[in-house]
Amino acid sequence: MTPELWQAKKIVDSTLHPGGSFSTNTGEPVLLPFRMSCFVISNLIVTAGMLTPNLQTTGTLLWQITNQSLNVAINSANANKSSPLATSTLVQSYLIAVSASCSVALGLKALVPRIKRVSPATKVILQRLVPFAAVASAGALNVFLMRGEEIRKGIDIYPMLSEEEKAKKETDGIETKSLGKSKKAATLAVGETALSRVLNSTPIMVLPPLILVRLQQMEWLRARPRMTLPVNLGLILTTSIFALPLALAAFPQRQAVSAQSLEKEFWDKGGEGGKVEFNRGI
Repeated sequence: MTPELWQAKKIVDSTLHPGGSFSTNTGEPVLLPFRMSCFVISNLIVTAGMLTPNLQTTGTLLWQITNQSLNVAINSANANKSSPLATSTLVQSYLIAVSASCSVALGLKALVPRIKRVSPATKVILQRLVPFAAVASAGALNVFLMRGEEIRKGIDIYPMLSEEEKAKKETDGIETKSLGKSKKAATLAVGETALSRVLNSTPIMVLPPLILVRLQQMEWLRARPRMTLPVNLGLILTTSIFALPLALAAFPQRQAVSAQSLEKEFWDKGGEGGKVEFNRGI
């Protein structure tokens, strides 16, 4: 593959709806702010808002709502499209995710100051970690809500092709036919995606606030309080650049599993090595 062709492939993979050669691929471009290739930038300001030190109740609510709105858009844009979500279900799922996020954030925000037998320094750290608890729990819930239709109806699965079969298919331009919809494959796909969201949010929502607490105790930042926001943004950006690729790489987007691990109707329909594959979504 030439460098020019490889560059073109990276552009297409980062722009078009995920799915590759699968027929679930809509072939439509994902709106720029909701592409995973744009996630670090799209999420930067929202994360900085949630991690603002001494954030009041109104600010907590607004940033949690903004974060869940962004999560809904990203999860919907990058889902497996073989079982699309109805608009009414989308709105309902959004409201549940926002309610859960705000409830956890406000509940913990009110609970932490009441904790006894804990030093003031520890309370400060716990208060800084409240956004993480809200984001991690509601973020995972958001994935299950936004992609619940996949679990209820199943997603398309395909026989695992050998390298020769893949080459022949690309040459002939023939599309692989779906073996049917599997609910077990959908549950695995959505579960792994939810876990990858938690893996992504953990370092981003934990490391910057803990480092910032330490930096705010130093004379340099005390003498320059206006630098708190730029320092916070820098910490979040640096952490995000490393955390997102690792979280996305935790599970393959094109998942291959044994046909025997799915519904009985697929047991004798596996391809190479008795395996089937599906688009997990991201």
